[in-house]
Amino acid sequence: METGLDTLKGGRIKRCEPHLRADQFHLTYGDGVADLDLKSLHRFHLRHGRLATVTAVRPPSRFGELILKGDRVRSFIEKPQLSTGNINGGFFMFRREFLNDLSSKEGCDLEFGALQGVAERGELRAYRHAGFWQCMDTPRERDYLNALWKKGGPWKIWKDDINENAKNLVLEA
Repeated sequence: METGLDTLKGGRIKRCEPHLRADQFHLTYGDGVADLDLKSLHRFHLRHGRLATVTAVRPPSRFGELILKGDRVRSFIEKPQLSTGNINGGFFMFRREFLNDLSSKEGCDLEFGALQGVAERGELRAYRHAGFWQCMDTPRERDYLNALWKKGGPWKIWKDDINENAKNLVLEA
């Protein structure tokens, strides 16, 4: 479905409303990968009974971490998972009524507006995902994910017989 080249995410979602048949629906940006258990996310969302669920993740550091004692490097960890601070991991679940917080206008954004309002009303809950998560916003991240995929892809949690072609998958930015 064409939603418009300049339409922000909220407007795009609202324009898809006629095609949504369920009372609850999943949504993702599509620019990240995770070993996320969607069934667990689904159960969490239904259990809390609120309007919306966002997956909270701890982002990997872009840089290596050095633990120093004086000028001695005690520990060197390349791109560790951050131990504090959660961010929006880009995997959501919504009740259909969430669509009332959106408009089909080009300028309707998902994060700046709809999600902020839902959070202020106490209708947004966070599903904490402590497993693998990585976004793909830059060519550098694409190359990193492709290299990980060649080693087996930590987000690959499905059986090979489901999609044999996935073995040859190459991500494009």
